[in-house]
Amino acid sequence: MAKPQKRYVCQQCGSVSSKWAGQCADCGDWNTLVEDAGAVVTPFSARHNLQSGGRPILLSGLDTAIALPDRLKTDIAELDRALGGGFVEGSATLIGGDPGIGKSTLLLQAAAKLALAGKSVAYVSGEEAADQVRLRARRLGLGNAPVQLAAATSVRDILTTFGGSSAPDLLIIDSIQTMHSDLIEGAPGTVSQVRASSGELIRFAKERGTAVVLVGHVTKDGSIAGPRVLEHMVDTVLAFEGERSHQYRILRAVKNRFGGTDEIGVFAMESEGLSEVSNPSSLFLTSRDENVTGTVVFPALEGTRPVLVEVQALTVRLASGATPRRAVVGWDSGRLAMILAVLEARCGLAFATAEVYLNIAGGYRVTDPAADLAVAAALVSALSERPVPSDAIVFGEIALSGEVRPVAHGALRLKEAGKLGFSRALAPASQAEGGAIKLSGFKDLPRFVDYMLGR
Repeated sequence: MAKPQKRYVCQQCGSVSSKWAGQCADCGDWNTLVEDAGAVVTPFSARHNLQSGGRPILLSGLDTAIALPDRLKTDIAELDRALGGGFVEGSATLIGGDPGIGKSTLLLQAAAKLALAGKSVAYVSGEEAADQVRLRARRLGLGNAPVQLAAATSVRDILTTFGGSSAPDLLIIDSIQTMHSDLIEGAPGTVSQVRASSGELIRFAKERGTAVVLVGHVTKDGSIAGPRVLEHMVDTVLAFEGERSHQYRILRAVKNRFGGTDEIGVFAMESEGLSEVSNPSSLFLTSRDENVTGTVVFPALEGTRPVLVEVQALTVRLASGATPRRAVVGWDSGRLAMILAVLEARCGLAFATAEVYLNIAGGYRVTDPAADLAVAAALVSALSERPVPSDAIVFGEIALSGEVRPVAHGALRLKEAGKLGFSRALAPASQAEGGAIKLSGFKDLPRFVDYMLGR
């Protein structure tokens, strides 16, 4: 019999190495290689003939008739939006977020609503005792919901309990890092245990038609802890984002095999739990009773949902010879450097002797490239001390040549702005008419700057 070989798995990218090293050769991260104690690597020469011992698989054509999967709607509109319409029967969903962000609270609220609607729901906690979960449910006003509750960490025990005729419609595992399988050596939370436990639970979901939800811890950089292969195994990955100092929470669909990605659900944390925010733009817009220099409203797009946010900029002139500072909150610092370079090279504005501070109000984080023109407008407004009209929105992508490029879904952005009372839009020249909103189009950044400076 061939001697088993040890292997080491990177917890960041999932790559496998035959020996330990301080740095992963594939992703470059340090101290991420962990011994996979439950794995046995057998040399190829010791394996059986690959053409024997198997059985034929059934093949079918692409034109085979198929029914759309049934969904479990939670009656929480923001959660259903992020999921693409609700939990899919027989699917596996992974939800991750910082500690205390509200993952367990949201899932307990969803479980209670489904249970009150007549669905069979089981909540298995590996981190808290059953009484602790009951106390949270009572604080949320959900103490009377017929949710099946248990505190367990053994995957074998969980599957034995629900493997018979009592398989629930929804099974919540909180959290996957606390689960362990007795088929694999190693402590709970290790690479091999997380992978094996997830594999057994996902197989149970596919065989019994139960929607399984796995709660995952996150690392200090915000990624879900454990092997990257875990995110490939599940059908849907949801990221719960937000700051404890802010009231709002954003549930973002990172991966979804049964719906669109980049959809978001917005919640507000209150004393009675998480409440839905039907108009998220109201969270990120400050009072605009009077014009203030350096502030611009930008219609961001999250999936198919437009959200109006406020871009704030501040410039401070420095004495000669001092090194200017660049501080960014909620946007890419590299992109800010690019916008400053284009403003200096193409428009002749001097930012080299000024400190620049940029902030997205409300703690929101913008990744939409259409924010380029809004950031440029905020910077020009702060530098020239000329306010942008309070009834105007600004959007457009800026090229290194100074061209103002068109962006996707401009009509949706204008429609959302019109709902909230905005009457003007500064946008790319190729943008179609904005309906009730007066549209001012610009082909390049120098013309836009001339407009901002009243030239």
